[in-house]
Amino acid sequence: MLGSIAMIAAAAAPQAAAPAVPTPAAPGAEATRGVISYPPGFFAESQPANAFDMVLRIPGFAFDKGAAVRGLAGAGGNVLIDGQTPVSKTDGLDDILKRIPAGGVERIELIRGGAPGIDMEGRTILANIVRRQAAGFRGAIMPGLFAIYNGKLLPSLRAEGQWTWPGGRSAELSQVFGTGHMPNPDLGVGVRTRYNADDTIRLRSAVNAYGYGFRMYTNAAYETPLLGGKVRLTGALQINPGWTEIYDHYRSATGLEYQYNDINRKQLELGGRFTRVLNENVSLESVAFQSFGKLLTDVHFEGPGLTRDFLSDRKTSESVGRVQFRLKGIANLTVETGAEGAFNKLDSATDLTINNRAVLVPAANVQVEELRGEVFLRGTWRPSPAFSMDLGFRQEGSRVTSVGDVNLRKSLNFLKPRAAITWIPFKDGQVRLRVEREVGQLNFDDFVASSNVAATGTVVAGNPDLTPQQAWVYEAAFEQRFWGAGAALLTVRHFEITDTVDRGPARDSSGVIIRNPVTGLPAADRPDNIGKGTKTEVQASVTLPLDKLGIHAAQLKTQATWRDTKVVDPLDGRSREISAAHPIDWEIHYSQDLPKLNATWGVDVIGGYRERFFRLAEVETQKFSPWVVVFTEFKPRKDLSVRVEANGVTFRNSQRIREVYVGPRNLGRLDYTDVRDLEWRGSVNVRVRKTL
Repeated sequence: MLGSIAMIAAAAAPQAAAPAVPTPAAPGAEATRGVISYPPGFFAESQPANAFDMVLRIPGFAFDKGAAVRGLAGAGGNVLIDGQTPVSKTDGLDDILKRIPAGGVERIELIRGGAPGIDMEGRTILANIVRRQAAGFRGAIMPGLFAIYNGKLLPSLRAEGQWTWPGGRSAELSQVFGTGHMPNPDLGVGVRTRYNADDTIRLRSAVNAYGYGFRMYTNAAYETPLLGGKVRLTGALQINPGWTEIYDHYRSATGLEYQYNDINRKQLELGGRFTRVLNENVSLESVAFQSFGKLLTDVHFEGPGLTRDFLSDRKTSESVGRVQFRLKGIANLTVETGAEGAFNKLDSATDLTINNRAVLVPAANVQVEELRGEVFLRGTWRPSPAFSMDLGFRQEGSRVTSVGDVNLRKSLNFLKPRAAITWIPFKDGQVRLRVEREVGQLNFDDFVASSNVAATGTVVAGNPDLTPQQAWVYEAAFEQRFWGAGAALLTVRHFEITDTVDRGPARDSSGVIIRNPVTGLPAADRPDNIGKGTKTEVQASVTLPLDKLGIHAAQLKTQATWRDTKVVDPLDGRSREISAAHPIDWEIHYSQDLPKLNATWGVDVIGGYRERFFRLAEVETQKFSPWVVVFTEFKPRKDLSVRVEANGVTFRNSQRIREVYVGPRNLGRLDYTDVRDLEWRGSVNVRVRKTL
């Protein structure tokens, strides 16, 4: 959460979905197989700068940059490049796509339901960027400036270049320098009110919170023929320091609370992919990946009669290797098989002092290692143009060891089957069904103590003895295309969850609940497996070209997800929602091309949402109002564009409501309710792009 302040101006603002223009070229058999091909001409009127701009304009498609998980399986987003997932973790998928100039895109394929040789990774829809291979140089320089509501001016600079030579060799290099900060639940200007259990006011205060960050990113790639195949090497170095400062001035009493968070993050990664066609029926792909990370968090808090200092030093490393074979030899059947191995390591040291006295935090200092392997077999069968079936099995095994404050060693094994069916019952319509057993990944952040201890005054312990959350997922989706570039999609998913990862009482190495020596009550909580749960999602999206309604070259894209979750609370035995689940998410994007002015304008609305966290002696609720961006982009020349964005034009309100109890909350002894109501008053971003 605190790290989000260090996003630079050039990459921080929401990206608009611009209008679709001409109908895609007649896709013929491709559409029948569930693949729609969009040539560059489909995007020409909106004059996109890069592949990312083009992806956002695909009807019926919502971009997802992927998950921050260990290993390569399941880590990629929903966009492929030349049929492959980028080998990168720290280099975001959106940034990778922004470095592919629009002129370097041959076409974009929208894969609905699956395609031979494509690993859908549990998704039912993907986009595939097919690049041109023309020799030459393309580059761009992008200076930018953020004007923040509080008067700060935050500059940024981005430079990138791509070189392509005959014979299949190419290189990429990009450099980002920038300052900036983003809306954050702990940042803004507002008030805090603390209510007693009888709703009388205990404390009022005025809050002023500021943040600042710096981003220095270097990314490089090189691709060349090798040993009868092709190899692509990638590298990324990210240096990302930032800080926040929060002043809480008492109004109903005399006093001041002050908090300073200093966060320094460094990440280095190297990766490579080798592909080769062994014969007309067999192809090989192998991947290697190595990363090193360091996160130093220093939090200082001062209040009347209280000082609190929290220091966390985490070092991580990850080594991954993957090999897979693709076999084509039977009519209408493609088979893939392979294996992936990963070794992950975390070394964490944590210190907490209150009023200059050291305080014990469970799992504060641990060294965790995870050795994980997976073998897989999957096949795609297409007996007819209107029907396809994907079947797959993955067998995962892992061994987790921990030394330090928590000493343990355990082994885990999971079978992950998957079956998906795609059916085209009539023209422009498609039905997709999926059943899969998903196994979550252990989050290293859950293994060690958290810095939230300084912000809320509660102990957030770590727990290396977690079991990954598992779920049987049942999904049905119906898609209808209309008006050439229009699309409507309705998806229903149901999850039957076991070993739900939420929060429970902290335990010692023998499994006994850690209790306060004075009161005898549980002393802290931690991430824990709390039993079975369910989640049901209904997601609807519509892409509406507005030419039919008399608004030329305009498009409206909307998406909403309703979500219901249930789990039995480990403290009181009652049914409740799963922590951090959003009951509803929604967004609206409107944009219009103005060809005569060589310009585009639009409005993005990112809907408000609510999330809730259930802890040992506290229930925390965070609420966020909608985020509105108005933008325009003008292109006076083919090689020059100027984009102006007004971010948060309606301002953005965030509330953090903490219901704090005396002892465990199941005892029902509410102490106070703390309501922090902050407002982020927006910014203006100006960005210039000069192509070379």
